[in-house]
Amino acid sequence: MSRKVLIVDDDPDARLFNATVVEESGFIPVEAENGEQGLKMIKEEAPDLVILDVLMPRQSGIRLYRELKTDKSLKNVKVIMLSGITKRTFLRSQNALTEFGGEKIPEPETYIEKPVEPEELAGVIKRMLSSHPT
Repeated sequence: MSRKVLIVDDDPDARLFNATVVEESGFIPVEAENGEQGLKMIKEEAPDLVILDVLMPRQSGIRLYRELKTDKSLKNVKVIMLSGITKRTFLRSQNALTEFGGEKIPEPETYIEKPVEPEELAGVIKRMLSSHPT
């Protein structure tokens, strides 16, 4: 059975690009257009990997990532953060949430800044799925 990769991004063009890379890498793409929908799909579809945008309406990737990493049943979900904002900005936002009483969470295993070349994204997807067998 082929592995599922959930793409959470509010930009339809970004979802299409990522879905094409996922499919051409031999995996099944599943899509969500915001963090709220993404969380629901993570619980329903149990994807092997999530490609997560940071800035989105209706629950940002910042909050979804935090929710994943603080939920005991979801904290092992593999995540690629793929965003137009820098990693430093993302980490600063996580630190701010921690300062407001949130739980400290680990840095993303993989953080890629947009734009990304299809070959680079495909390589990261394959590496993450091969190093974390189901």
